[in-house]
Amino acid sequence: MAPRQRTDLDWLQGPNLDRRRAALGLGAIALVPLAALGLSAPASAQRSADSEGGLRGTQREGTIAPIPIAIPEFFGEDRRFAAEVTGVVTADLERSGLFRPLDPASFIDRVRDLNAAPRFQDWRVVGAQALVVGRVGRAPDGRFFAEFRLYDVLSQRELVGKRFAADGNDWRRLAHRVADQAYERLTGERGYFDTQVAFIDETGPKDRRRKRLAIMDQDGANVRLLSQGGELVLTPRFSPTAQEITYLQYASEQPRVFLMNMDTGQREMVGNFPGMTFAPRFSPDGQRLVMSIGEGGASSLVEMDLRSRQSRRLTNTGAIDTGPCYSPDGRRIVFESDRDGAQQLHVMNADGSGAKRVSYGDGRYATPVWSPRGDLIAFTKQMSGSFLIGVMRPDGSGERILTEGYHNEGPTWSPNGRVILFFRESQGASGGPRLFSIDLTGYNERPVQTPSFGSDPAWGPLRS
Repeated sequence: MAPRQRTDLDWLQGPNLDRRRAALGLGAIALVPLAALGLSAPASAQRSADSEGGLRGTQREGTIAPIPIAIPEFFGEDRRFAAEVTGVVTADLERSGLFRPLDPASFIDRVRDLNAAPRFQDWRVVGAQALVVGRVGRAPDGRFFAEFRLYDVLSQRELVGKRFAADGNDWRRLAHRVADQAYERLTGERGYFDTQVAFIDETGPKDRRRKRLAIMDQDGANVRLLSQGGELVLTPRFSPTAQEITYLQYASEQPRVFLMNMDTGQREMVGNFPGMTFAPRFSPDGQRLVMSIGEGGASSLVEMDLRSRQSRRLTNTGAIDTGPCYSPDGRRIVFESDRDGAQQLHVMNADGSGAKRVSYGDGRYATPVWSPRGDLIAFTKQMSGSFLIGVMRPDGSGERILTEGYHNEGPTWSPNGRVILFFRESQGASGGPRLFSIDLTGYNERPVQTPSFGSDPAWGPLRS
């Protein structure tokens, strides 16, 4: 494995995080001390963190020491249901790498009244810095509910308390929303747990692989097939504004771009273009698609307005231009091209003007994806027989490799820009692609369990 490089402040803290924390009353909570990154914090912020004694994670040798958090089993009439909700909340926070859930066997205080203040001393004794307590049950209208409180144990303050409701077949969303609230309140960043991932479900031997469009929760639960494998499907991409995905489907041996409404299952072909069509992706407002159309050994980037179904060509250089992705503000597009003789990343204005190469490292760069924050671009890099997943700034500076392995590909960002999903092909006759997640430290790589092989993940927005 390549050595990990020191992380940047911008992804750990995010833009204006100190201001957001101050607005939320979180001056005492510092996820990562700036000094641990070799950077200086404002004197007032440092004094606040030191004097108030709030929650504090630490970073050592490029890794984050997660915040110890106590999550006792939620209470309610249905103990099994309460335990399941608690388990999902705990798994979400632990998997983020920013929290260390404590062993419930060590807990002294047994919470049975959500409106009573916890015995903070009992939670300090077991090493908890944060505490989540909750209650679940069924409301009079038949829906399930979850009510919770989040406490800062060190300052003995309640940070947030909310109640959520959901239909029975959607009960896991209750847990994801609780975890999102705890994550946001303790880190100053939005959570990403109440989200879905579209991907390609793959079954069968390598020479007769059946590929079906599928969707699941971000933790791998609730897998639902959206196609039955009669046609080859590839590269699903979420709309940022609606319950729609765009994807490629091979019809009569030609790839065509489709839209599917995930609520109704209805689908429609976007257009019948004259050449081979690849890599469709939505604009940030969900009103346009940008894609690559191949003709005569070259490929150009084309943008289509989904309302008028009018298209315009953005590039026409005689090179292979593909893999386009909009910036979050919709003003620029990053793409891969061999126009300079090697497969590299380029950035241009959304109208196709001002194209500029931004990658200059060794190897071949592909599948660029702009972070939702706008500060980084994730990519795949092939070099010396290895496939690497990395990030760089939009101007090409600060390149950093997160992970490498046999055929890593297809990075996609969590909505808050902290975590990346990708897939990795395993070797051998019985091998196939598996999904993995990794955060921007490069030290929290984890498999995402799917019923069979999985590839081409696309992370959707937070659900409303």
